Amino acid sequence: MHRTTRIKITELNPHLMCALCGGYFIDATTIVECLHSFCKTCIVRYLETNKYCPMCDVQVHKTRPLLSIRSDKTLQDIVYKLVPGLFKDEMKRRRDFYAAYPMAEVPNGSNEDRGEVSEQDKGNLTDDEIVSLSIEFYEGSREEKKGAIENGDLEKEKSNGLRFLRCPAAMTVMHLAKFLRNKMDVPSKYKVEVLYEDEPLKEYYTLMDIAYIYPWRRNGPLPLKYRVQPACKRLKLSHPAPSEGTNTSGASECESGSDKAHSPATLPATSSSLPSPGTPSHGSPSSGTGTALNGTSNCHPLAPTSARCRKTTVNGSAGSALT
Repeated sequence: MHRTTRIKITELNPHLMCALCGGYFIDATTIVECLHSFCKTCIVRYLETNKYCPMCDVQVHKTRPLLSIRSDKTLQDIVYKLVPGLFKDEMKRRRDFYAAYPMAEVPNGSNEDRGEVSEQDKGNLTDDEIVSLSIEFYEGSREEKKGAIENGDLEKEKSNGLRFLRCPAAMTVMHLAKFLRNKMDVPSKYKVEVLYEDEPLKEYYTLMDIAYIYPWRRNGPLPLKYRVQPACKRLKLSHPAPSEGTNTSGASECESGSDKAHSPATLPATSSSLPSPGTPSHGSPSSGTGTALNGTSNCHPLAPTSARCRKTTVNGSAGSALT
């Protein structure tokens, strides 16, 4: 079985932070020779006076080290997605900079270089952002649905109850499943499972996680599906109720061959056999069963046709039953 482990962002920091400035990567740039990454401004400033990698001392280039560095857009996108609010803050800093120094604006710079790209255009989400999603009942895999359409069941395909919701990006799949359960009054013996296409989603996934993990490009509502299945309850190991012949206190029980020939009626050995004030403490051996509890014998009448001998030891006292 595959086990999913959730880790904290602090455990990933060594892979997301620049060794020169100690902050998260901004315009991540990688050295071709050793594949170590840094912020673009940090590594360019460093290579002005040094031609060796600041982490492993490998020579970047003999004369022109700037030719051996490359922009790493994939790494930068990972950093923006893993660190909440970093992209938004960086875009604000760039806009403020170019507003304060209009002459410094580069004519060939992109909108992202000038800080004019919003998180929605970039595809990044924040915890407080509202996400539009669609939810519908899961009819089966795409292959099964394709066969149903070919067989003429197109009307059933259209009438699967598509609904639209607006939810915070920080909402988890578990909360969405609880909402669907309460909305449809699903009994507790069934569980509601949320899916993206044909793949079930983990309960701790947020809508922001789904947007980053799956190929949804915000060109429409987030398409989700749900299905209702019987809940798998854990099996509880229950000990069987002790019968008359069960030894529950370390006592030994023996039966002779003639005793096994006659099977008596089974009576549970419970605490009800304790003597009450109105019950005689002694009885005839031929008309009752005697069980010794704390040295006191208590008798109960049995059917006269059974013949069996049982020994039960409780608190160090022994008693026998003859019928």
